[in-house]
Amino acid sequence: MPAIVTKGLTKKFGDLVAVDHINLEIGEGELFGLLGPNGAGKSTFMHMVSTILPPTEGTAEVAGFDIRKCPDCVRAAIGIVFQDPSLDNRLTGRENLDFHGRMYGLTKEQRNERLNKVLELVGLKDRADSLVETYSSGMKRRLEMARGLMHSPKILFLDEPTLGLDTQTRRGIWDHIRMLNDTENVTIVLTTHYMEEADYLCDRVAIIDYGKIIALDKPDTLKNELKGDIVSLKVEEPEKYLEILKKNKLVKEGKIVEGVLNLSVENGEEAIPKLIELVRGRGDQVHAVSLRRPTLEDVFIHYTGRAIREEAPESSARLMARFRGMR
Repeated sequence: MPAIVTKGLTKKFGDLVAVDHINLEIGEGELFGLLGPNGAGKSTFMHMVSTILPPTEGTAEVAGFDIRKCPDCVRAAIGIVFQDPSLDNRLTGRENLDFHGRMYGLTKEQRNERLNKVLELVGLKDRADSLVETYSSGMKRRLEMARGLMHSPKILFLDEPTLGLDTQTRRGIWDHIRMLNDTENVTIVLTTHYMEEADYLCDRVAIIDYGKIIALDKPDTLKNELKGDIVSLKVEEPEKYLEILKKNKLVKEGKIVEGVLNLSVENGEEAIPKLIELVRGRGDQVHAVSLRRPTLEDVFIHYTGRAIREEAPESSARLMARFRGMR
């Protein structure tokens, strides 16, 4: 049985269509990513399937329960880690987890058993009795994951799980996410606008933009669809050279991204000297050049014609309070 199935799931805020008729199936035990810019509809989608927001149209089944007909059943089967921190800094790690267990009706014995297990899973057993205000950002994120697992959910939602963390801490969180997916046998659905995060973690990725899924597959499959290499050229008048180079047999596809020509070519190492010579032959210079294999960023550019944009994340502290109040 799939962990999540959505049918025509849609959310409108006035004239704004935040999520636009999404049909999606996520397998049990899958580590699935919703990849796209902030404001694309990822968090809104997650808030609907976790019953925080009602859909305008369509519906979904989560862990076998209809989000409209049995929202309490859905909430009992899922765990959530929101974008913004929502821990009580005046409590210890253990007290935060114990409180969460009480909210889900776990007995004292059940809470103690799960507390020890999830603290060990996220590597915080030795800091369980320290106040959360003494934790680093990475430790707080791991504690939030532990909290999301306290009641043994079938599905764990992670909304931008590494937002604002430094590179080293982010890598550590990635390893914990993978480990949780393996050892807890839990389906994980994460949203992110970090391309490398989705590439590293996810079994499959849905690229979402303006509320629509524009691409869906395994990360490697999506990248391989572009074929060849990506050559980036920094030149004067990139619009002029885009038209010129697109007519050249060397170039399969071209886009201008933030003033730089991104060209899809069959063999980058052989193509670069010829492309530079072509520009120089017209009396201009190539100011910078780079060569790389296609990334998920290139997949996004291929489908949208622009680089992924980064905006301020929406606040989620009040959503956690609202979700708790639903229990």
